[in-house]
Amino acid sequence: MEPNSSDWVLFFTLHEKNMHYIVCETPGKLVLTEKEVPVPQPGEVLVRIKKVGICGTDIHAFAGNQAFFTYPRILGHELAGEVADPNGQAGFNPGDKVAIIPYVSCGSCIACRAGKTNCCSTLKVYGVHTDGGMQEYFSFPAQLLLPAPDLSLEEIAIIEPLCIGYHAVQRAQFTAGETVLIMGCGPIGLAMIRFATLAGARVIAVDVNAQRLEKARSRFGADEILVAGESLANQVSELTGGELCPVVMDATGNKQALESGLNYLAHGGRYLLVGLYKGDLAINHPTLHAKEGAVMSSRNATKKDFAAVMELLRTKQFPVEAYVTHEASYDEMISKFEHWTQADSQVIKAMVSF
Repeated sequence: MEPNSSDWVLFFTLHEKNMHYIVCETPGKLVLTEKEVPVPQPGEVLVRIKKVGICGTDIHAFAGNQAFFTYPRILGHELAGEVADPNGQAGFNPGDKVAIIPYVSCGSCIACRAGKTNCCSTLKVYGVHTDGGMQEYFSFPAQLLLPAPDLSLEEIAIIEPLCIGYHAVQRAQFTAGETVLIMGCGPIGLAMIRFATLAGARVIAVDVNAQRLEKARSRFGADEILVAGESLANQVSELTGGELCPVVMDATGNKQALESGLNYLAHGGRYLLVGLYKGDLAINHPTLHAKEGAVMSSRNATKKDFAAVMELLRTKQFPVEAYVTHEASYDEMISKFEHWTQADSQVIKAMVSF
């Protein structure tokens, strides 16, 4: 039965009583179980989740070192879905493909009033602060859903991580031709590399993984690649004629990397912290002060970023096939998840299908 008939909701009510979901009960323990399909409340749309991207947040939660996290928790905030029950919300029909903004903001705090809903003072992120989308059905507020009829489900599921990278690049405010050093060639770092190159930057990519570095150059546009190590500052100096980099961006969330970023920053430069470390950082103040360096952070993304990334995907300006490297159905996912967290798996973006 096609999900566009007038009696679709009745069919759904009669035949779809329970659904599967995966919960991270404690660090290191994922469990597949069942519960009732949620009933959408006023203002909500019931969505059938089709694909869920695995994020660094999920991996850190599984390992027990994710900030802002409590257990048990249903993971999943990189989501692609189809409308199951529009619940009377205008602009939505059964079967419509939708992207999901997984950030619930208050709309009234100082950040929200300034349009910075991505850093709302009471922000809740699905799959982090509250249960996420690693389940067959989920009821979302209609305002968090973005119709995506001309994107594939795979493309829709990577919109959110790409938005993290896009927002960071916009926040760095570099000009075309500036040299940008990006530390970390994971999913967010690769997105940053691609969007920085599209904006005209000269990109130096840094990582400990030679294979990821090569992909950063061959598929995502990095101009130079460097393996992280003791000689990194000297190599950066050589590549920049001794001036170092006007913009340094960290996508590792690694304490040592985060604390080393000023070593590569040019005088008058901007250092942007994108990766999140669970703890305190020590930065040498005389170095920062001498360079009059600006240290900034970048958190999540805005609806404007989602629209921009969706357009870049529509116009095929991002190498999706090089980004999504692993996939499994939800009933296979638990047995594969721990391997996906290992460096030798060569995962960039793993995806779960429901």
